[in-house]
Parts: sequence; C-alpha cells; structure tokens
Amino acid sequence: MALAIFDLDETLIHGDCASLWCQHMADLQWVDRESFLGREEELMALYAEGKLAMEDYMAYTLSPLVGRTPEEVDYVVGPFVEDVIEPIIYSDAMRYLAKHRAAGDRLLVISASAHFLVSAIGERLGVEEVLAIDLEQQHGCYSGQTSGVLTYREGKVQRLQDWLASEGESLDGAHFYSDSRNDLPLLSLVEHPHAVNPDPTLKAHAEQQGWEILSWK
Repeated sequence: MALAIFDLDETLIHGDCASLWCQHMADLQWVDRESFLGREEELMALYAEGKLAMEDYMAYTLSPLVGRTPEEVDYVVGPFVEDVIEPIIYSDAMRYLAKHRAAGDRLLVISASAHFLVSAIGERLGVEEVLAIDLEQQHGCYSGQTSGVLTYREGKVQRLQDWLASEGESLDGAHFYSDSRNDLPLLSLVEHPHAVNPDPTLKAHAEQQGWEILSWK
C-alpha cells in the first residue's frame, strides 16, 4: 500500500474552489460582488504567476466569515458542493481515485484552500483524509485568521511530513498529482510525480524531468 496524494483545484476539479466559493458568497450577499470579486481576481492572478502571499489571500477571503459559526458556514457549503463543484469534477480524476482505491493505496487530498471547503469536497470524492488550511476560531466563531502552517508551496511539504510522522506513514512508492508550479516542492519529493493539465512552468519542468503528464477531462 502506498500513498496516492492529490491536489484539488484544477487537478481533481476544473476550477478553483476558493474562487468559486467567493462567487457563492456574493450570491449569498455576504460580500459586495464587484469590489470583493475584483480584488479576489487580482490575488488569483498573482497565484497563477507564483507570486502570491497566501496569507494575504486568506486574510482577504476569510473576512466575510468573521463572527459566523462553522455550523452556519457548513449549512451553505453542502449545497455549494452539490450545485457548483460536483458538475466540474473531472471524470478522469474519479477514475484515478478508483484505480488507487482498488490497489489498496491510501488516498489523501492536500490543498491550499480552506479546510471546510476541502473536507466537504473530499467527502463527495470519497476521500476522507485531507490536509488544508485550518481556520482559527474564537468563542465558537471564525475569527478570519488561519491556524498553523498553511498548506501552500513548501508548507504543503511541512504539513505532509508532520502528517506522515503522526500516522506512521512514509513516502515510499507515493504518487502526487498536481497542476501547479506551486506544488513543485512536493512533486519533487515523491517517487511518482504526475503533472495534471499542468501550467506552463510545471509542464516545462515535467518534460525536463521525464515526469508523467496527464490530460484530464
């Protein structure tokens, strides 16, 4: 049994769940649509260039959750996953998840999105174990701040290594599937790196290193 690790956004799904969630918050009238989504789009452009400080993105996009309870948020996340996320899950992603499951591999999703989103989407994908950005709570409500190491770039490696130690697991024979240059630190660590619909930087690196390049639809 080996680990089969998957990035989420633009890897398992055709889109970014954090951006789609921001649009959903606008639909819920939790934010001003034009100004909030305009700034979020600017931050995501920095992400695509590998220049984003994830702390800045999270501080901005978590601001509408300040004072809301996890139960209140989860109540609207369920329909969001059903209506918005399910239609954009790659069928090839489901096939690869099933292949690893049949092989007895341990499935793990690791994502630079908020845990409440990643865990809900993971449940829909049949993946119970996820590593994602944890959110701070104060007096039973979200504070708008993150908690612990962010699962972004080198932070994914650190969080994974901490998880491996706590679970008594190793990366022997591990697979990792991702679309993004931001995941090069973790892709370079596993025995079987897979570039899924890769961005130009990751594609060039994958070609140079002889990594498998996959086109999921």
